[in-house]
Amino acid sequence: MPKTETIVLPHGLPGSRRELHVYRFGNPGQGPKAYIQASLHADELPGGLVAHHLIRLLEREEITGELIIVPAANPIGLGQFAFNHHIGRYEMGGGENFNRNFPDLYALTRDKLAAVLGPDEEENRRLVHMAVAAALDEQTPADENAALKLTLMRLAHDADIVLDLHCDYEALMHIYLGTDLWPEARDLAGDLGAPVTLLAHSSGGNPFDEAFSTLWWQLRRNAPEGVAIPLGCLSATVELRGQADVEDALARRDAEALLRFLKRRGVIAGDPGPLADPPGEATPLNACELVRAPAGGIIVFRASLGERIEAGDIIGEILDPTTQQRHEITARTDGLLFSRFNQRWARPHEAIAKIAGTTPLPDRQGYLMED
Repeated sequence: MPKTETIVLPHGLPGSRRELHVYRFGNPGQGPKAYIQASLHADELPGGLVAHHLIRLLEREEITGELIIVPAANPIGLGQFAFNHHIGRYEMGGGENFNRNFPDLYALTRDKLAAVLGPDEEENRRLVHMAVAAALDEQTPADENAALKLTLMRLAHDADIVLDLHCDYEALMHIYLGTDLWPEARDLAGDLGAPVTLLAHSSGGNPFDEAFSTLWWQLRRNAPEGVAIPLGCLSATVELRGQADVEDALARRDAEALLRFLKRRGVIAGDPGPLADPPGEATPLNACELVRAPAGGIIVFRASLGERIEAGDIIGEILDPTTQQRHEITARTDGLLFSRFNQRWARPHEAIAKIAGTTPLPDRQGYLMED
């Protein structure tokens, strides 16, 4: 059975109380550590259901490492409603995306680490974990949103594996991953059966998963000769299909896939079984086209999720209901259509679909996310 912990977030308003509920398995310091959180975007609910099934499965397993699960990582967003509509992606007080602007661990630790890192990878791993813990302890959050981010980072700061469970609007399973972590993380894509894995050194905005993995490859690339830096954290954002894909059978299957992966990585005892190849190869995030609405109006898709698209294909139309004019939605790249907007009313130039291509697009530089 897990040990449970309730963490009260500071900086709440008088008379209000926000809580994080944490489930801990195994023993700290014994074996590899994994951290899994769900619904950082609080209106993305598939991850919470997957976490529920994973917790139930783990109660019958032998934990050989340490595992922390936070099944509802954003109590602030869980309570945000406007006109009967749940708003869990952005903090309504200031408008910030809950999965952006996490502390830059490399900037916080590089000066202290420069004087102590040496040729021993495992010793350097220990020193990095200590430096990160100290740096996070020195932070003073200015508000409840910052306190939430800092609390989540303290829980995950020394994990070997960090999985942030999200979902898209309407989508196939897909994974966002650091370029340097591929093909090492091929087992994650294989166990989950993800047809799309998108690679980037930095997608922009310092989201939760990149806050951990980026630290290690920045240290490695800036290390002087003779200093050995491991890629000390496999961190990824796992997009569990679309917002409406909240079903027990589907969630249990995903939980079983995560269980196999954790066994494969030594966090849990037991035979994970043979590893299947991922149904798709990893591709650069800057080769992923954000298909934008050519005009405002009603979205009428022609192409379905999972279709192979060629540049120039018409994947749908935008209907202006006031003039009866239709505007074609044209793909600019070859690839797999893996995401569609779940609303059917578009603003001009709004991102309404994603196509995973293989050739970087000239306009996909810098900030690579849709918001």
